[in-house]
Amino acid sequence: MLLSPGVQARAVQLLLGRMMSRVHKELRFTDVPKRTESLRVDTGAGPVACTVYRPPTAPTATPAPVYVNFHGGGFVVARPEQDDHICRYIAATAGCVVINVDYAVAPQRPFPAPVRQAYDVTAWVAEHGTAHDWDGTRLAVGGHSAGGNLAAAVCRTARDRGTFTPRLQILDSAPLDQLADPATKPSPIAKPLLTPQLMRIFTAAYVPDPADLTDPLVSPAHADDLSGLPPALVITAEHDRLRDEGDAYAKALEAGGVPVTHRVFAGVDHYFTHTGPVAAGKEAIDLMATTLRMALAT
Repeated sequence: MLLSPGVQARAVQLLLGRMMSRVHKELRFTDVPKRTESLRVDTGAGPVACTVYRPPTAPTATPAPVYVNFHGGGFVVARPEQDDHICRYIAATAGCVVINVDYAVAPQRPFPAPVRQAYDVTAWVAEHGTAHDWDGTRLAVGGHSAGGNLAAAVCRTARDRGTFTPRLQILDSAPLDQLADPATKPSPIAKPLLTPQLMRIFTAAYVPDPADLTDPLVSPAHADDLSGLPPALVITAEHDRLRDEGDAYAKALEAGGVPVTHRVFAGVDHYFTHTGPVAAGKEAIDLMATTLRMALAT
């Protein structure tokens, strides 16, 4: 008997949940101090818990800029702590406040709930800087894997509504074409991290209605107009099944007039910023932090 997509996704939550929190020990940046606090934001799709990372240096008279981070997990695994190493490094190196968002996941909360939460949290962050000692006018968004997809959706929604304008979007190994069959997404290595079966489970749980697969908020690669979106840092991995769609999206953004920094990391697979190799992971995370620092400068 075939299991339903929801049952399969719940099994993946159980199997991968703890595993995805096990960041490579040499990428944890335990030598980088962190100052954190908890935050709860009410959204149109329910309340969202967030962790706020503050720069470890003493506060200045000028509020720090802010970066909103969305973790990965195939839209199914809710483990924001897996990005602790990235959040603490960015806060310290880019000198910004980092908001790590614990958004809802499928199959319990499929599309569009995660997108609504991601956008509403970012809009709230942009509006409430004065009360929380960050500068909401100097704001960036980004994410890793599924979180990169949500970051792209936030930027598109903000552009279409004319609300806030992020100074940068970071798309790290993001799934950007949910319509294409995962079996058509190649990798040059025999056993890449993402398998077609796992990718189908993720997509079926997150997007239960196939008619939504071409929605630009689900598949940014199918958007017909990318003009006016924020500057982008697009990171792809040579061995990742998602590399081709990330590379293509970077080119499409450039064609739409969007300033793009695109870096393909050689010899690494999906999620290397969490699992290694260490040298490449550190280089990619430092690229995020330094690009953010420049984008968010006064």
